[in-house]
Amino acid sequence: MDRVSSFDEPLKKLLGGATAKVMAEHLDLHTVGDLLHHYPRRYEERGKLTALADLPLDEHVTVVAQVADARILMFNNGRGKRLEVTLTDGSGRLQLVFFGHGVHKPHKELLPGRQAMFAGKVSVFNRKMQLAHPTYQLLDASDADEATEAVDAFAGRLLPIYPACKQLDSWRIAKAVDAVLPSAQDAVDPLPASLREGRGFTPLPEALLKVHRPQTKADIEDARARLKWDEAFVLQVALARRRYADTQLPAVARRPVADGLLDAFDAKLPFTLTEGQEKVSKEIFDDLATEHPMHRLLQGEVGSGKTMVALRAMLAVVDAGGQAAMLAPTEVLAQQHHRSITEMMGELAEGGMLGGSDRGTKVVLLTGSMGMAARRQALLDLVTGEAGIVIGTHALIEDKVQFHDLGLVVVDEQHRFGVEQRDALRSKGKQPPHLLVMTATPIPRTVAMTVFGDLETSVLDQLPAGRSPIASHVVPAKDKPHFLARAWERVREEVENGHQAYVVCPRIGDDAEEAEGKKGRAKKKTAEEDPEKRPPLAVLEIADELRKGALAGLSVEVLHGRMHPDEKDDVMRRFAAGDVDVLVATTVIEVGVNVPNATAMVIMDADRFGVSQLHQLRGRVGRGSAPGLCLLVSEAHEASPARARLSAVAATLDGFELSRIDLEQRREGDVLGQAQSGVRSSLRMLTVIDDEEVIAAAREEAVATVAADPELECLPELRTVLAALLDKEREEYLDKG
Repeated sequence: MDRVSSFDEPLKKLLGGATAKVMAEHLDLHTVGDLLHHYPRRYEERGKLTALADLPLDEHVTVVAQVADARILMFNNGRGKRLEVTLTDGSGRLQLVFFGHGVHKPHKELLPGRQAMFAGKVSVFNRKMQLAHPTYQLLDASDADEATEAVDAFAGRLLPIYPACKQLDSWRIAKAVDAVLPSAQDAVDPLPASLREGRGFTPLPEALLKVHRPQTKADIEDARARLKWDEAFVLQVALARRRYADTQLPAVARRPVADGLLDAFDAKLPFTLTEGQEKVSKEIFDDLATEHPMHRLLQGEVGSGKTMVALRAMLAVVDAGGQAAMLAPTEVLAQQHHRSITEMMGELAEGGMLGGSDRGTKVVLLTGSMGMAARRQALLDLVTGEAGIVIGTHALIEDKVQFHDLGLVVVDEQHRFGVEQRDALRSKGKQPPHLLVMTATPIPRTVAMTVFGDLETSVLDQLPAGRSPIASHVVPAKDKPHFLARAWERVREEVENGHQAYVVCPRIGDDAEEAEGKKGRAKKKTAEEDPEKRPPLAVLEIADELRKGALAGLSVEVLHGRMHPDEKDDVMRRFAAGDVDVLVATTVIEVGVNVPNATAMVIMDADRFGVSQLHQLRGRVGRGSAPGLCLLVSEAHEASPARARLSAVAATLDGFELSRIDLEQRREGDVLGQAQSGVRSSLRMLTVIDDEEVIAAAREEAVATVAADPELECLPELRTVLAALLDKEREEYLDKG
């Protein structure tokens, strides 16, 4: 059998149809290679008892413990019987229960003093932890034959505990791994020999053997170090090749022109740019001046002035004879950007119009809800080149939209755009346009190196002068209702001092949403859904309560995604003008909404939002000279993870610190995850949070490897492994970030 095909062998051939089916459906394992890369999550030492005291509720667990006692109990007037077994490990006790016909075998085998490995889901019955009908394997059978077998399998060894599922226990996975382990000899080694020897890594077949069947703890360390490197290196080579390919694409160099639109704009700025803005602008202008497309990620704290940096890049492109398009995720945000950019540019945004500047250009808005006449005019301005800048939603991507000469695409809030959308806009240039991606969600360096690894990164971490600090506090509404009453008093005080406030709710609360909710609830009553849990608080209900109660007499308006675009725009205009005191909204205000006079924000059911989202929302206040206040209202229990998350948000304004907390809570699954890629993440051993050094070192090696041999002609093994990792979908996912 050749080296590749033994890894591609379907599991069905070796393990039989039933086991292979469960592995495919529940663990997404299909081939011998998949199973060999399904690594143990942890290892139990033979004889070392797991702490029963720390068992997590509702999770599928594997424990090694000793039987303390076992007894059969009758119920239903003697018609039914159940076996109750108590386990102990010195730290705690756990009850097992078996019913009906399932009691005979365990009753004979689970005798006091016996040690075994048990797997099942932890539940609570009569205030006691229990496993109902667990599967188990004896570790010290008294029957001589069984004892020999059990001892052969486990004596003196570290027992691998695999990520398992209800249908397939860890030790059944271990037996399946035994069946495929000989194929580890056929593993294709992706690391160049010089790299492997230079870093003293264990050969790959040996690493696979050691990770699945370690003799010592040192074996596990060796294997993990090697397997982490493989994952990091292969992924970074894929990204380095992507970046290299981008440098081979042609693009029109767009160099700023002296005394052009950009200089005129800079001359009328009422403030100086921060050092950070100057530095990042230089990086962008250097990229724009090259004859291959820029691919840059601009990440910066909420309010760090990203829009200003992006606008100056757009003006430079217009100076150089091109057009720039800014893609925003929502109509509210597109309108907001259009309004703030035309205000900042003044007469420079009225090119070709009466009173406009000779050096000016037209700045047009294009959204799905525009009237036909305005839309037709905007499309005409784009195709003739009359409009140098267009700001829009995904309406920009439609086939009808033609550009005269598209030179730069700016994508705001990258994570909201799908794969095809970014590509469709890029394809509208005669040659690939330059691309600037902006995000206000700070991304830890390691995630930037993996998820956005095909983009060069610029970071804005200074706040512009004039931005004020924001005080954040958690308001425990359930434990201390008077705190909530005080929160509304604070809002009233801010309004009396001439300021405005936001109140954010997770839900709209209208009929359409109710109907959808009911339909969804009827379809899906998930096990983790707590029937006692009330639905999240809603905009319409809270606005109504506030008008009648705590904020009576103030002007309270609502804003949410189901309103007609004109209505939304009208509310935002009036809020920006100071005619509305309090805006009760959903997260439509999360990005880009800029009202410097708004100083307070109350987030209802704050525990229903993610860390990054709370940070984004909070960034809407404190945008002027008055200090900001953000109150996180929650009914979550003081000791709950949800409250811990809120306390973390209240404790720091550092978005990078928060993004790290967010990542630690969600783990990589969500970040690299299935949601974006449509295929399983390739990272099984590597963790984006803990392995920063490995990822950084692998990136360096990958860049050097690709620079020396872009097609990897001298590294056929690496090419083979890359092809397996980067099936079509994964490659496209990496391409679009």
